[in-house]
Amino acid sequence: MKIEYRKADIADAELLISIYNSAFYNDYIKYGECPAYGKTKEMMQKSIINYPKFVILYDSKPVGCVSCKKVEVGIYEVGCLCVVPEFQGNGIGTQAIKFVTSLYDDWDKFTLITPIDKTENIKFYTEKCGFDIVSIEMDGNVKVARLVLEK
Repeated sequence: MKIEYRKADIADAELLISIYNSAFYNDYIKYGECPAYGKTKEMMQKSIINYPKFVILYDSKPVGCVSCKKVEVGIYEVGCLCVVPEFQGNGIGTQAIKFVTSLYDDWDKFTLITPIDKTENIKFYTEKCGFDIVSIEMDGNVKVARLVLEK
């Protein structure tokens, strides 16, 4: 198994839409909404510009995406980490978190949000990646946990 990362550019918009739609379809069905599902090409192009993304390649095949950006000095927000369902459970997400934390020497904290009732996400981020839940909030009609990883 070889995992690599390639910085996404505007030409990757349709590829990323396909990855996001596959990874987030179940969330869309469960919650009736999901900000990562159903993006138009123009929406994804804007997202690529505003939220730097890396395509996750598993044995050279695009299987996921991780994005993060600096929100203030030392603090970075993981906007998206997704892996298409048939490749989940192979350590790809854990490696992606290690990858983004290795990109920035100046980080003190990484934050992200995920639905609180998605126990597999909560377990993944807290047990495998070392994040802590710091608050519960609403995002539309979805109750989400804000998680933080500190150096």
